[in-house]
Amino acid sequence: IMKIGAVGFGNRIAHVYFELNKINPEAKMIAFVDPQPIGKKFAEENNFFPSKQYTTLEDMLAVEKLDLLMVGSPNHLHLEHIKIGLESGVRIFAEKPIVVSEEQTWQLAELIKQYGRDNIIVGLVLRYSQHARSVAALIEKDQLGKIISLEASEHIMPWHGGFFMRNWRRKAAYSGSFILEKCCHDLDFYSMVVGCRPKRVASFGGRRSFIPENSPVLEGKENLDVYREYNLEGWEAKEQVFDSDADIVDHQVAIVEYENGATLSFHTNMKVPDEFRRFAVIGTKGMVEGDFV
Repeated sequence: IMKIGAVGFGNRIAHVYFELNKINPEAKMIAFVDPQPIGKKFAEENNFFPSKQYTTLEDMLAVEKLDLLMVGSPNHLHLEHIKIGLESGVRIFAEKPIVVSEEQTWQLAELIKQYGRDNIIVGLVLRYSQHARSVAALIEKDQLGKIISLEASEHIMPWHGGFFMRNWRRKAAYSGSFILEKCCHDLDFYSMVVGCRPKRVASFGGRRSFIPENSPVLEGKENLDVYREYNLEGWEAKEQVFDSDADIVDHQVAIVEYENGATLSFHTNMKVPDEFRRFAVIGTKGMVEGDFV
C-alpha cells in the first residue's frame, strides 16, 4: 500500500488523488491536515475521505509513516509545508505554483540541492497534455527547426474571473499573483518549447474590469449570479466581485526573450465572453498552432 497524507484538503487535491487512485489502487489517502476540508464532499461521494484528521503537519508526520505528502495548502504556505515534509523524509507532491516569490524560489533551490529533485513532484500537468506531447514530438523530429518566436494567450470567462475576485487567490500575498497562479502552466509549457530559461521580461497589467464602476448592477442590466456560478466557500472566501478587496490584476501582457534568442508574447484576461487558450510556435522550418479550449 502507498500511504498518502495531505496538507490542504481542497477540491484540487481531492481530484488529483482520485485520478491517482484510478491508475494505482494501492495508493490510499489515510490522513490530512486542514481545518476546513473543502474536498470532503467530493471525497465522501467517491468513498475515500480519510478518517484521520490532524491539527498540524508536524503532528501528522510524527504519527503516520507516509510514502507521499500531497501539498494542497494556499500557495504562500507551500514552501513551509514542503520543508517540513522533506525534513521528515517523505516524498512531496506540491500543487502549482510551488512558491510565490523570488526569495522563496532561492529557498526552494536550497531544499532541492539538499534533498534531491526526485523528492519533489510539481502539479504542472499541462506539460503532459496531448498538445504539449504533440509539440514536443514535432521538436524532437526537427520539423519546426530552430524556435524563433511564440504567441500565446489564456483568457477566462466572467464566472472564472469572479471566482478569483472572491477566493483567497485575490491576494497576491497568498497566490503570488494572477499570472503566476493561473498561467504558470502555460509559461512552463513555453519554456519547455524553447528549451531554455527567460533572459529578459517586460510586463504590464492592472485591474480595469473588476472595479466598482463596471458593476452591471449599476446599470440595472443583470445581477451578479454569472460571476458567482462557482459555489465558493472556505478560507478567506468573500462574496464581493466588483467591489472586491483584491490586489491582483485582471489583465496582463508580457514579452519574454529567452537565453537562445527566442521570443514570446503572452496575454491574459479574466473577463472575456468567449474564453480561449491558444498558442502559435514559429520555427525556421515550420509552425504549429494549438487551442487548449
